[in-house]
Amino acid sequence: MDTRRALLDALTDGPVSGPELAAELGVSRAAVWKAVETLRDEGFAVKSTGDGYAPPTEPPYGAAGIEFGLNVPYTVEYHDALGSTNDRARELAASGESSVAVVADEQTGGRGRLEREWTAPSGGVWVSVLTSPAIPTSHAPVCTLAAAVATTDACREAGVDAGIKWPNDVLVGREARDAGRGDGEPRTNERGDQKLAGILTEMEGEADRVSWLVVGVGINANVDVGVLPDGATSLSAVRGEPVDRRRLLQRLLERYQELTTMPDRILPAWRERAETLGASVRVDTPDGEVCGTAVDIEFPGQLVVDTGDECVRVHAGDCEHLRPATE
Repeated sequence: MDTRRALLDALTDGPVSGPELAAELGVSRAAVWKAVETLRDEGFAVKSTGDGYAPPTEPPYGAAGIEFGLNVPYTVEYHDALGSTNDRARELAASGESSVAVVADEQTGGRGRLEREWTAPSGGVWVSVLTSPAIPTSHAPVCTLAAAVATTDACREAGVDAGIKWPNDVLVGREARDAGRGDGEPRTNERGDQKLAGILTEMEGEADRVSWLVVGVGINANVDVGVLPDGATSLSAVRGEPVDRRRLLQRLLERYQELTTMPDRILPAWRERAETLGASVRVDTPDGEVCGTAVDIEFPGQLVVDTGDECVRVHAGDCEHLRPATE
């Protein structure tokens, strides 16, 4: 771990003096000072107090702020604006990097599945996590499921009733809670089952081994719905107030890392959060249209659809909910 990240971890327990930091980190006091200045240059306002160095009360949304208190083995690379976090993660993979979360305040060339345009203005959470999981390539789709669960849980902890739509969308649940009203009463979401987030997974590897895997997640966090496409909404619009993007992203990364280290928990967690299961669906697949009731998800990510005549296992496709999932 570099001095900068180690310093952030040391500061989580409160003010620490320069000599104490140097002894704890095993570096010189000059190295501590240099790391502090680097953090300040990034906008992380490390304070000098009578008791030593202390972090800001509200860390900024940037590399140092996101890494502060983050309990995952990922390095954060932050950009104010970037064409595509997935593209940048792929560049890092090509240079041999791994365990990196590429974050941008704004994406100017974001894309979704099948090269569809993805609106990614400032105020959202746009992140791509680069890892090198020890799994065969055929198991890679389960990482998309893990990302969907992690995203859903992060949104729920932010106060929004989110659910998963197969294969890679996170929606506002049908009974979203209106935080702006203040009466605590649930309401039917006026925008319907609207899209909050999407996931794009890319990888490279041999048949029996993934060389690198990038899971890109885009969440409409504090984004004006007026700039979003039809069928989309944002966390701030549903809540009636902005969310803490830093904490939202930290929770997403922590939950994703937790799930991918315990893969046997991914499918049960996905089922519990799925809006698709129990719904009447139409799925456009490379082999044609499949219509019926979505009844299950199977490893590593195939949707099981009961057509009335048989159960069809769908590995990939665009899914449309034809009626709300059963309660």
